[in-house]
Amino acid sequence: MQMGLGGDLVALWEVPLNDGVHKVGFEHGTTTGRRVLWVDGEERVHHDWMFKLVGAEVFEIGSTKCVIKIEPIGGFSYEYSLEVNGKSYKKFTENQSKILKTWFFPHFGSFVRVVLEKDTLDVWVNGKKLDTAGEFVDDGTETHFDLNGQPAYIKAVSSGNRREGIIHSLIVDNAVIAESLE
Repeated sequence: MQMGLGGDLVALWEVPLNDGVHKVGFEHGTTTGRRVLWVDGEERVHHDWMFKLVGAEVFEIGSTKCVIKIEPIGGFSYEYSLEVNGKSYKKFTENQSKILKTWFFPHFGSFVRVVLEKDTLDVWVNGKKLDTAGEFVDDGTETHFDLNGQPAYIKAVSSGNRREGIIHSLIVDNAVIAESLE
C-alpha cells in the first residue's frame, strides 16, 4: 500500500538503521482528528475522529522504538517531532552516521547495500546480518564475508590521525567500493 500523500501529510522522516533506511510518514487531520502513520509505505496506525489533537503515537521499526510527538505551537498549528530509541531524530541520525558505515553500489545487475556497525563489527547486506570472519593483517584488520558468491571484506586501518580515527574500506573481488553518503 502506498502512502496516502493527501493534504493531511504533515511530516516525513528517513530513519537510517542497520537493515536499511526506513521512510516514516505521518498524516494529521487537524479538523477531523484523523491520524495515519506509515512506515515504508505500509500503514501502521490509523485513527479517525480523535478529539485530542495533541499527544504521541508509539510504534516500532523492527525492534527500534519510535515516538511521534504532536504538540501545539499556537492557534491551530502543531509541531511534529520524532524520537528514535529515546533520542531526538537529529541526535539519533547524527549518532547513526558515526556508528554505521554504508556502501550502496551495483552488483550483478542490482544494487547492494552493505553496512558495517562499527561498535559491534556486524556486517549487514540488504538488511540481513552476515556471518563474518575477522583476521589481523599487518596494517589493521579485515572482516571477510561472502557477497553473492564473491569474496568481500572490510578493511580497517588507522588513519594515523586521532580525530579521523579508523578508516574502513569495502573490497569486493579485489576492487575498492566507494562509500555512500546515506
